[in-house]
Amino acid sequence: MSVKMTFLGHAGFLFDDGTHQVAIDPWLTGNPVATMKPADVKVGHIVVTHGHGDHFGDVEAIAKENSATVYCAYEVMEYLNEKGYEKVQPGNTGGKLVGDFGWVAFTQAFHSSSFNGRYMGQPMGAVLHMGGRTIYHCGDTGIFGDMKLLGEIYKPDVALIPVGDRFTMGPELGKMAAEMIGAKVAIPIHYKTFPGMLADDISAFAPAGIEVRPLAPGESWTCA
Repeated sequence: MSVKMTFLGHAGFLFDDGTHQVAIDPWLTGNPVATMKPADVKVGHIVVTHGHGDHFGDVEAIAKENSATVYCAYEVMEYLNEKGYEKVQPGNTGGKLVGDFGWVAFTQAFHSSSFNGRYMGQPMGAVLHMGGRTIYHCGDTGIFGDMKLLGEIYKPDVALIPVGDRFTMGPELGKMAAEMIGAKVAIPIHYKTFPGMLADDISAFAPAGIEVRPLAPGESWTCA
């Protein structure tokens, strides 16, 4: 079994196991590196790590267009409900939500979460299991010691790790995070999107014994 992973740019991904399609943090409108538009995204499920516009910006539009189930914090659910969208499954850190694609479990993340000045609940990471593979999207976060524990619990095949600095870990701390998580493959995210604000040079993201696989926006890779 396998999962095809397509990088949307910044921190967004599409996952496809041949039967089910899941998006995580699909921000495309206003994304300077995006190669796709919201109308191009065809999914049955959307996972949201937190409410910042560079992660949540296109969730409502894509969900409504696809009648997709959204997995998110309770406060994000409240916002979507107010916008007339109720196909939402709320969760919080430590919990697991099961769908026909597999399951998603939310983890802690050290960040913030708001949308247009509104509090959107706790920021989170997300562990996605589908197609027989497990992928840990760290969300926007600084490094924390329990990343090692999360690696032991979920044993992810792939870790998606923010390394852009300023708002998240930089490449040096991202390297340490990857080594604690222990996935065989680490994909750097949340960098280079905004020149001068997020890191361009992530050469220090070189965890020992782990394959680093950068993806360009629009590029796909299959976790087999």
